Amino acid sequence: MSRIRVLLADDHTLVRAGIRSLLETIEGLEVVAECGDGREALELVVRHRPDVALLDIGMPGLNGIEIARQAARVSPKTRVIVLSMHDDLTHVRQAMRAGVVGYLVKGAAVAELPLAIKSVMSGETYLTPKVSRYVVDGFLQEDVESDPLHRLTGRQREILQLIAEGRSTKEIAAMLDLSVKTVETHRSRLMDTLEIHDVPGLVRFAIRSGLVQSDR
Repeated sequence: MSRIRVLLADDHTLVRAGIRSLLETIEGLEVVAECGDGREALELVVRHRPDVALLDIGMPGLNGIEIARQAARVSPKTRVIVLSMHDDLTHVRQAMRAGVVGYLVKGAAVAELPLAIKSVMSGETYLTPKVSRYVVDGFLQEDVESDPLHRLTGRQREILQLIAEGRSTKEIAAMLDLSVKTVETHRSRLMDTLEIHDVPGLVRFAIRSGLVQSDR
């Protein structure tokens, strides 16, 4: 059988090193690339087309959930497993709707990682037991439109995250290869959609929605 090719992305160097060491003990698995930045992670998905992308949710530039959304288009055969500090409904719901097929909390037992990889490679969805109750409760049947993030376009979500990370309009334009005017237009429209018309309010919304972490 061919080896399972894994991409690992986590912006905490020591955490990433520990996870890589664990992955390297799993027979039949190969870590093809690793990084600590969300945008680089998406580029590596495009370049390597890994079987599994193991992604931290809270990364700079582009979070794990947004990577999952975009990976579904650029590398549809890549199964995305996210690692998160959070076991709340908001994060789990957003991840599953983005196409994530595995959700692990960082406090999970070591044995869960190979089990999750095996499960998603078999075409199954893996949820760490701590969060699986949300599926039992039928959270995926909730009205999608009740989630304000869903009303934003993918580009608007990217720009919202970068605004919340403290990036200037010029920096965002350079990162996304857009004109400053285009970024300003997206910002104005997302503000109208969310009915939030100041940057501090956008930052608070992004934190509540799980786009960025409050300690950043």
